[in-house]
Amino acid sequence: MNFNPKAMQYGLSVFGLIWYLGLWTIGLLGCFAARRRYRSRTTPRTTLQSPGVSILRPLKGLDSNLYENLESTFKQDYPTFEILFSVADENDEALTVVQALVDRYPHVKATIVIGEEVVGVNPKVNNLIRPFRQAAHDILWVLDSGVLVDPGTLARSVDALTVSSHSQKTIGLVHHLPVAQIKETRLGSRLEAAFLNTNHAKMYIAINTLAVDSCVVGKSNLYRRSDVEKVNGSLIPVRKQVLQRESQQSKVYGLAAFGKYLAEDNMIAGAIWHELGLRHDLSCDVAKNIVGDMSFWDYVWRRVRWIRVRKRMVLAATLVEPFTESIVVSLIGGYSCGQLFGIPLWLFLPMHFVPWLFLDLDVYQSIAGNSPRGGELGTFLLAWCAREVLALPIWILAILGSEVAWRGRSYKVLRNGEASLSVYQGSSSGWRHFWRRTEPVYHQL
Repeated sequence: MNFNPKAMQYGLSVFGLIWYLGLWTIGLLGCFAARRRYRSRTTPRTTLQSPGVSILRPLKGLDSNLYENLESTFKQDYPTFEILFSVADENDEALTVVQALVDRYPHVKATIVIGEEVVGVNPKVNNLIRPFRQAAHDILWVLDSGVLVDPGTLARSVDALTVSSHSQKTIGLVHHLPVAQIKETRLGSRLEAAFLNTNHAKMYIAINTLAVDSCVVGKSNLYRRSDVEKVNGSLIPVRKQVLQRESQQSKVYGLAAFGKYLAEDNMIAGAIWHELGLRHDLSCDVAKNIVGDMSFWDYVWRRVRWIRVRKRMVLAATLVEPFTESIVVSLIGGYSCGQLFGIPLWLFLPMHFVPWLFLDLDVYQSIAGNSPRGGELGTFLLAWCAREVLALPIWILAILGSEVAWRGRSYKVLRNGEASLSVYQGSSSGWRHFWRRTEPVYHQL
């Protein structure tokens, strides 16, 4: 059989056009789903008989906007809830803020839990073990310290978790889309906001609308403690675990089972989905992520960290990721349309980027309630362009390594997203990361 370069070129062009149109379909799905979900909000169905909720807020240090973030949980319009603040160190600076809020809202049941219980390398899980156990209610709402929420968020989230929907599947977890709000004007903060409020939001909403698998960011999650206590992170259905006669005594169940992962939020969500057969739902509320003072390198290494974690958890999806970004997609579409329809690349590129940008701005409008205007629009456009240009270099940098830095500690990401903690604790920011001569030593707990 003779090799036919023209036939191969034609086949690649057809495949490229299908891929290009497929990415546009996903983008449009994310845009229209964002309009439908976030441009109007439902009225909560709460009553005095609504189930109680325990709000868990793990803390470490004085995060940006901390007082307002924590105060938003005191202001929830819901009949029965408690708040548990947890810190690993009794001298943590966040305790001063918490105590001021407890004094200001004496009618809200709030408890401060001091001291972590080490069950793995993940400090957030270690910090959550005690409040997880002490919570008075089965429904738990785990909120990161950098998140601010609206007063009706809890009520609508409980509705999504407990009220039957048209789906045949029972909801086991309700999560909220993170939306960046900037209080700092540094480049890294701008880049983070441009990423979260456009490309990330669009893809996150589209994937969760299709609901073919678990896709959850853990900044704001609502689930039942009784469900988490049944899972172990194996992602094997509970019934199959019983049939395989796995020793339950040798398995760790509940929150402690996820202490070995850096992305414990994604693993808990995946376990609820795969092990229990429960599904997830996005509330019509968002998790307002207050972006702090991020430098350029802070942004770069933050993106690198989570790409390296995803690489060990969902390798195929991570390898495909560059081919979903606008610049690479534009080159694929430009090549395909040039070969099939004779459209020159110089004409195709503006035909691609202008509607792509407007699609992202429409998503921004839906989730944030407004879009950048005036001088802010110009700043946003520069950050958006920089984010698009940086996407591929950052991905390449992330793929080439397995070490990450998080909260002042260094970790090596292992198989399935597990991690080992580095004994060496040095700077992992900027180009110094490449020139560090001391080889770190890792160990697992």
